Amino acid sequence: MDIALREGQTTVIIGESGAGKSVILKHITCLLRPDAGQVFYRGKRIDTGSEKELVEIRRQFGFLFQMGALFDSMTAGENVAFPLVEHTNRTKEQIARIVADKLRMVGLDGIQHKRPAELSGGQRKRVALARAIALDPDVVLYDEPTTGLDPVRADVINELILKLARELTITSVVVTHDMTSAYKVADRIIMLHDGLIIADGSPDTIRSSTDDRVRRFIEGHADPKDLAALHAKE
Repeated sequence: MDIALREGQTTVIIGESGAGKSVILKHITCLLRPDAGQVFYRGKRIDTGSEKELVEIRRQFGFLFQMGALFDSMTAGENVAFPLVEHTNRTKEQIARIVADKLRMVGLDGIQHKRPAELSGGQRKRVALARAIALDPDVVLYDEPTTGLDPVRADVINELILKLARELTITSVVVTHDMTSAYKVADRIIMLHDGLIIADGSPDTIRSSTDDRVRRFIEGHADPKDLAALHAKE
């Protein structure tokens, strides 16, 4: 299975649970090393690099974890500042300005002093997204960005993905089960099934697919085999 991600585009990866979507994100940044195959970034193979070599490469990636993964013991501002403190030599004043700028980009400047427990689910996701872009990455990876959000707050995240792609000219990779989100943010959609790519194209191409596996997934229909097993007589 080969995937070449196009610079400046938003690629959405869909597929059933366990298809390997989130694993791909971890391979892209070499948080997992492939048992077979190779990972390249800007023409350079990176999966054989040392952890020290990977630090600089990973700084070019932002990662929005599925549930945000904010540090509960830190304020929102401290969470956004974390990668800046860890990976730069900026002053406290410089970091504070960057934190305010990133929170402003996600519509939350002014909540720096609040802790994650004081924020709504949507706000926590937005703070996590501000943290993901704190180092001005070239690529942002989104792992189920709308999971756990109601449709209105999910659409705020969709709009932010579009805004960041447009204003920061970044390359985005989005893993999601949410087809409303996929259709809205994607330039390209890839579908995985049993470890293989079974569909790859624009949102319109995926919508019009005649592959039964693709149609069942995008329309939310159960596999007839699963239904048969469910209703089988004991």
